[in-house]
Amino acid sequence: MNKEEKSTIITTTTATAVMPSEHTSIRQRRSLNACMVQNFLLVWLDSSIDPENNNDCKNTISKLKEVVSSVNTFTDADECIDFINDLKQDRVFMIVSGTLGQTTIPIIHEMLQLSTVFIFCANPVRHEEWAKKWPKIKGIFTDIALICKALQQAAQECDQNMILISFITTSSESSKQSLDQLDSSFMYTQIMKEILLTINFQQHHIDEFLTYCRDVFANNPNELYHVNELQQEYHKHLPIWWYTYDCFLHWMLNRSLRTMEARSIIRIGFFIRDLHDHIAKLHAQQFAGKSTSNSFIVYRGQGLSKADFDQLIKSEGGLLSFNSFISTTMNLQVSLEFARKAMESSDLIGILFVMKIDPSIASTSFADICDVSYCKQEAEMLFSMHSIFRVGSAEQMNENSRLWQVNLTLSNENDPDLHVLTEYTRDETKASIPWLRLAKLMIKLAQYTEAEDLCKTLLTQGKCHDYDIGNIFYQLGVIKFHLKNYAEALKFFEKSLQIRQKQLSSQHPDVADCYNDIAIVHDSIGDYSKALSSHQKAQEIYQTTLYLNHPQLATSYHNIGVVYNHMDNYSNALSSHQKALKIRQATLPSNHPQLATSYSSLGSVYDKMGDYSNALSCHQKALAIRQKVLPSNHPSLAVSYNDIASLYYKMGDYTNALSHHQKTLEINQKSLPLSHFDLIASYNNIASVYDKMGDYPNALSFHQKTLEIHQKVLPSNHPQLGTSYNTIGSVYNNMGEYMNALSYHQKALEIYQKTLPSNHPELITSYNHIGLVYNNVCDYHAALSYYQKSLEINEKILPLQHPDLTNSYNTIGSVYEKIGFYLNALSSYQKVLQIQQTTLPANNSELATSYSNIGSVYNKIGNYSDALSYHQKALEIYKKTLDSNHPTLSTSYNHLGWVYFNMGDYSNALSSYQNAFEIRQRTLPSDHPELATSYNYIGSVYNKMHDYANALSYHEKALEIHQKTLPSNDRCLATSYSYIGWVYISMSDYSNALSSYQKALELREKDLSSNHPQLATSYNNVGSFFHQRYAAINVTKNNLFVHDQQKKRTKHIAICRQISLNDSSSAKPQISN
Repeated sequence: MNKEEKSTIITTTTATAVMPSEHTSIRQRRSLNACMVQNFLLVWLDSSIDPENNNDCKNTISKLKEVVSSVNTFTDADECIDFINDLKQDRVFMIVSGTLGQTTIPIIHEMLQLSTVFIFCANPVRHEEWAKKWPKIKGIFTDIALICKALQQAAQECDQNMILISFITTSSESSKQSLDQLDSSFMYTQIMKEILLTINFQQHHIDEFLTYCRDVFANNPNELYHVNELQQEYHKHLPIWWYTYDCFLHWMLNRSLRTMEARSIIRIGFFIRDLHDHIAKLHAQQFAGKSTSNSFIVYRGQGLSKADFDQLIKSEGGLLSFNSFISTTMNLQVSLEFARKAMESSDLIGILFVMKIDPSIASTSFADICDVSYCKQEAEMLFSMHSIFRVGSAEQMNENSRLWQVNLTLSNENDPDLHVLTEYTRDETKASIPWLRLAKLMIKLAQYTEAEDLCKTLLTQGKCHDYDIGNIFYQLGVIKFHLKNYAEALKFFEKSLQIRQKQLSSQHPDVADCYNDIAIVHDSIGDYSKALSSHQKAQEIYQTTLYLNHPQLATSYHNIGVVYNHMDNYSNALSSHQKALKIRQATLPSNHPQLATSYSSLGSVYDKMGDYSNALSCHQKALAIRQKVLPSNHPSLAVSYNDIASLYYKMGDYTNALSHHQKTLEINQKSLPLSHFDLIASYNNIASVYDKMGDYPNALSFHQKTLEIHQKVLPSNHPQLGTSYNTIGSVYNNMGEYMNALSYHQKALEIYQKTLPSNHPELITSYNHIGLVYNNVCDYHAALSYYQKSLEINEKILPLQHPDLTNSYNTIGSVYEKIGFYLNALSSYQKVLQIQQTTLPANNSELATSYSNIGSVYNKIGNYSDALSYHQKALEIYKKTLDSNHPTLSTSYNHLGWVYFNMGDYSNALSSYQNAFEIRQRTLPSDHPELATSYNYIGSVYNKMHDYANALSYHEKALEIHQKTLPSNDRCLATSYSYIGWVYISMSDYSNALSSYQKALELREKDLSSNHPQLATSYNNVGSFFHQRYAAINVTKNNLFVHDQQKKRTKHIAICRQISLNDSSSAKPQISN
């Protein structure tokens, strides 16, 4: 086996990779065939389209198909808009009726996909005025023949402008030989070209291509004629003749090379090779014996997107590659006209490339094709794919900022970084069979389905030696691993191992490779002991047979580090990953993807250790490398964005978390089928961030997208549906809609109880969710019952000191704390702390949370010295591990302030509350509810310090925020009125005190059930007022009423319990008073 196979699989062992797929959305499927042929799609929107019953309409479509391969017709504007919006890589030409155009074009005009619009109507005058506002409208037509003519020209220009160009830019600080940026398509196109030129294509490849084309063009008689023509006369004409002939072949080739779609390239590979060989043959005939002194100039005019143009300008002194075959001319005016025409699109910059060609350069094939071209145009020079040029100066022409001349020089130079990385990639795709080499390249490009097809085809042909069969099984194992089919992956790796053990010695590195990847599969399914054992077998072989810094030793250390990380053995994990990184830094180029893998893995360990700063630094280094060397929609980029988003989430930086999760989603939406796990995970992650930001409608919307997908593709009792119900229930819980929350959590529990073992972890999740809802509606007995069910399962399936037990102990402790069972709460929290001190580093943030919880209990039982000590320990850890503006720091300062307040140390209480306030003031909007909380805390201290003016001022600021941002009956408004009433009581202003307390009472009576404890608090406040104002008058009566209200809570609790016993239904359960 070649050494590139040894590390193929490890790049996704530290995170969930995202897999592309051949599948498309329902709307996209209707244009799939057309998409595979041309760089553009034609859309026709008109409410009167009816080709089944209208001959004029049918004839119009036939005429259009003489120019384009397919016509996508719509009678509904919304459906048409959705279709265009779903397209990612192609340009859209649109024919639209005047009436629908007037309402539709303003909506879609700025979409980058939309290239050109033709208005087709019977009354042009009626639409002339509004059409002038939209530059993409190229005319108003009454004759379809004129549209066809304009469409043909637009198609030619589109093809010219959409040739893929790759750049390698120079550093401004360095010489032209030191290039620091790499466009990955530059490298992969070169490797693809090398592979295609080694494949011996046969007649059956041409026949398979023609069969495919007949399927594509089944409804297009014009193109079917060309298919038959190609079948009968392919060998009668030269390849360049076919390339310049006006048929689908030219379009299909250009689009395949632009998109790098493996299946398309494989189908048309025979023609790519024939065309290259023909150009190379002409080149040898035309330029034999020519020297640099015979250099000449050719021109090319085209449009570039603004993004590509910016990249071009930055690339002066660097390299540029046209990744497809390109046509040039010695006629300046012809090229200049193409450049000028490109400017008619507001999305494009017109470019005139002036290319200096040294005919002595042998690395690039080009030829004058006027004698062999179908078009017989004079002075046309055709270059083979992947022609490389040095970028010279760029100048504006005629003071028009959107028309530029760019000077290029044909180059045979190779950037040193590119050369080293390309050699590694070339080495990593070595194989004795060219088709297997192509399959390995497809794996690197994450095109797994295509790679699998190639491997299976090789097996069915029955022409491979045993050793090659072992390698094919190995690649199938890699593919199945990436597709998360772990059972199949294990099967193929074990088959490969059996063959290699027979063919090679037991100590051969190829045998170690199989142990290595078998271990990775075991790791992925959670069988860590088997994973570690297999990795150690592999490492023993590597250490025996390979030199000290061999890259495969780095892979071995890396993979062992991954397993240790999953086993929560962080010190060994960190040590192993650092060994891997050290070897890779010594042996690999600075932008090699395996360095990114090392950084990502180190980041994962630091993340688990709670060292978010180092974790973020590592993941950002991984992302920087992947952005340089991978395609923009590669799964590993999605992994990096997701890892960074997760860290920002944990650090409380929700804006950055949301931004990076959205980037992950963009990649996943482009490359994954609707029901793919990673796409669903993206929706859930974005929902979780919105949830944390308090944007519950958006959180609910994204979770409901997940639920809708699950309901479409899964059986009604599938556990994943339970997960969706739980996430939606959690959002309703955060919104205070507890009955909706309980309903969804009960649906989840029902599914889990029917489909999962009685000790399954998902049951733990459901019990915890339901416990939390009961906790929030103050049914602490029921909450405790569900939390204890969760703990019982955890204690059955986990070791006594397992970290997952801490969640159960924490939730149980919090309930005991709320019902005043402080010793029980303290016992639970101390169990958590004991486990964490055994398993976590000294500065882990989870330890700080435990210190804080214990400190809060000590505060409530009046042990203020211990409370202060634990809260200070928590604060010290948070200061070391969190950003200075992290919201958890503000919470920690508030806890300290609370203890100082209870101790009567109002000066330190005020200082702590102000520290918390300053963090919130720096990071939150001026009307955020948490600022109101801080104002109330500070106001309460001023009240105790008898500074009533400041106390009243701060409480009124809190009230002002609540009035601006909350519903008029929100309970937080009642809290603010209660604080204000308290100050007025202290000031002996009983009239205002009574007014404030009554407002609080009115709000709570509207918002809360009649037996809620906070309502009893309001009655007590009013009772307190009467006590202070009128001594003992009415106090007894008031307190009796409070007691009566508390007794009514049993009714509320009984109703909640009844809901938990009822079957879930579509009706929302209600609590009656």
